[in-house]
Amino acid sequence: MRVGLIGAGRIGAFHARTLADNPKVTAVVVTDPFAARAEAVAADIDGSVAPDAEAMIGEIDAMVVAAATDVHAPMMHLAAEAGIPVFCEKPIAVDLKTTDAAVSHIRESGIPAQIGFQRRFDAGYCAAKARVDDGSLGHLYSVRTTTHDYEPPPPGYVDMGIFVDTQIHDFDILRFVTGQEVLEVYATSFTATTADFGDDRPIETGAAVLTLSEGTRALMSGIRHDPVGHDVRMELFGTGDSVSVGLAPDLPLRSVEVGMPEPVQPTPKGFLDRFAAAYQDEIDTFVDVALGKATSPCTPEDAREALRIAIGCNISHAEHRPVRLEEIE
Repeated sequence: MRVGLIGAGRIGAFHARTLADNPKVTAVVVTDPFAARAEAVAADIDGSVAPDAEAMIGEIDAMVVAAATDVHAPMMHLAAEAGIPVFCEKPIAVDLKTTDAAVSHIRESGIPAQIGFQRRFDAGYCAAKARVDDGSLGHLYSVRTTTHDYEPPPPGYVDMGIFVDTQIHDFDILRFVTGQEVLEVYATSFTATTADFGDDRPIETGAAVLTLSEGTRALMSGIRHDPVGHDVRMELFGTGDSVSVGLAPDLPLRSVEVGMPEPVQPTPKGFLDRFAAAYQDEIDTFVDVALGKATSPCTPEDAREALRIAIGCNISHAEHRPVRLEEIE
């Protein structure tokens, strides 16, 4: 199978290596607005370069979109028009109108499509889901999630806000693990700067309380800067058991209790450190989806629902009130 890779940045380069290592992939064609970057990634994996995505059509059997967010929806439309399977990083778009147009086009075309919420492939989150599904946790009282970046985005980064850009991963994995839908959100956020990073690298903090369809409450924390490391966790508290995802020896959190050890070094310093295996598994799974050997484990409709929750959080923060998800259609 020949795969076209749109975007050769950090995550694009990672996906390129995964594709190149997959024995079912016979060729990888790379394009990026910065030609030198595309050429470097292609050279690293013995791939080839195309001037743009349109030039790939007719030469590829599937498409992986790892470019900037404003390119996601147009590339999904291009894949739908060409009738080729598509993998796209989250989000499809930052508004529902653009998202819905892409989702509808994908559905009408009938092509397989997978969205890049890689936590669905992480062993810890899958184990937590299995315990929810088999009933061993009992009724879920509460869920807590943490997504704390090691460093704020680089200068010039187009930030879509912490709920859409960062905590949208929490919203998706919450639905995946619990099997419940979000009914209501109450959220707030604030942005600060520090002397360590400067005014061109703002640090946003977000917090949200979500009401789920079976009465479970979720408390969600997002921070753009954690000096110890990249901290991503989930805690589930039920009538039968309490479990945690991400509670590992290298957890970037120091205990001040007497006799407790320091975190094992090195702690994760970014999302690729924390989720390398999950990123690899999601691309390998997409290859099987594109070949018709598997169904999409994360659909465009799933991405739309995560975006609805993020938009609800933005409205809640702006209007200082709880927001019912039924308001957002």
